[in-house]
Amino acid sequence: MKARTRNWAAVVSIASTTTALLAGCGQTQSGNTANGSAAIAPKQNTVSTNVVAPTHLVNYSNASGSIVWAESFTTGPVAKQLVAAFEKKYPKIKVTMQVQPSSTDTNRADLTATISGGSSTPDVYMGDVIWPAQFAHAQLAAPLSDYLPKSFWNRFSNGLVQGATYNGKVYAAPLFADTAFLYYRKDLLQKYHLPVPTTWEQVKSEAATIVKKGGAKYGFVWQGADYEGLTCDFDEYLADAGGSVLTNGKASLNTPAANKALSFMRSLITSGVTPKTVDTFQEPQSENVFTQGQAVFLRNWSYAWSDSQNPTSSKVVGKVGVTALPTFAGHGSSGYSTVGGWDLYLNPHTKDLAAALQFIDWMTSPQAQEILAANSEMPTIKAVANSPTLKKYSPVFALLPKVKFVSRPSQTPQYPSVSKAIYDNVNEALAGSVSVSTALKNANSQINSAQSGSGSGGL
Repeated sequence: MKARTRNWAAVVSIASTTTALLAGCGQTQSGNTANGSAAIAPKQNTVSTNVVAPTHLVNYSNASGSIVWAESFTTGPVAKQLVAAFEKKYPKIKVTMQVQPSSTDTNRADLTATISGGSSTPDVYMGDVIWPAQFAHAQLAAPLSDYLPKSFWNRFSNGLVQGATYNGKVYAAPLFADTAFLYYRKDLLQKYHLPVPTTWEQVKSEAATIVKKGGAKYGFVWQGADYEGLTCDFDEYLADAGGSVLTNGKASLNTPAANKALSFMRSLITSGVTPKTVDTFQEPQSENVFTQGQAVFLRNWSYAWSDSQNPTSSKVVGKVGVTALPTFAGHGSSGYSTVGGWDLYLNPHTKDLAAALQFIDWMTSPQAQEILAANSEMPTIKAVANSPTLKKYSPVFALLPKVKFVSRPSQTPQYPSVSKAIYDNVNEALAGSVSVSTALKNANSQINSAQSGSGSGGL
């Protein structure tokens, strides 16, 4: 999500708790009052001492009332278009928009202070995909799966609901997604008679071949800096190798799968396929190398497609192809891609529960998801994401049926510490400061310390 402000390591405490919240991977938000239109004022905050605690599902089919939606879109017109369409279909429900601060950490602090103080508004709010466990643990979000039927969750693309789950309950409804793709120089692959790679081994081999023949300065660029983005990259290789960061709440990085993932990442550097300075690259640095024509392959988020086609900043306009991320040989037809994006959360103090649920239901309906797709946001429901007509918006969207989503290990309130243990130690291994085995051993130990409560609990 290129247009959204990025602040990767910002941390804000949740009220009186020690839980820290880490900005999402490639996913931060900004409010908007541009084009001379001020944000619609929210209704006056009212403090509720009661937290909704249903014992059965809620029937919201004939809901009425008034709710406040805290939205985090870059452009106000998108949110206004959604609200207008909703109110047209459900005229008995009035939605007031509350535009959130443009800074992720400020936005998070604002929501934290407001909801932890007992305010019943906003009734529904947008939040990062890595917030569910942290917000649930701090009682800042209500468990949507207590209110909505099991059939509701079947609408979403595989892997998205898992990332919104904590302790067996779902705390957020995926609104729009972002994920990573492999960008490649189609002109160079054609010149050297090489196919679009489907495995990581092919990426490495083809990149080495083209660099050796002088076709490009670098083979493959990605995000290797000591920050949240590296957790995203590592998590993809780990999933491709058949591993996971956490197993039953315990670290599981002392495994052959983790060793394979990190060893491969390190080999990209030692082989010369990836520049040594990749251990300092975040999204902008890796993308710039690629759009300036210096690399064959790039791993980056969906916005990199439009950036690569911008004639004012890109030297590879018309020369770029995009495909789903590869996997390791023998592990299927395509690889895993980290889930990014934004979800809808329910304020546990809301006084308009049925109306809020109707709004969440409609916002994840085909009508709303088509509006999001038309405004360059990646839909989360299968009915839209898998539609052949989606490719009219972007070639990236056409790849969604092939994408296998993997969520970061954020189903724990200690996620900031877990992620830090990953990117700190993986970065050290990439830089050659420690061995792969030592990095994984240290990460494993630090994650278990965080999970047991003996760690710092945040950054």
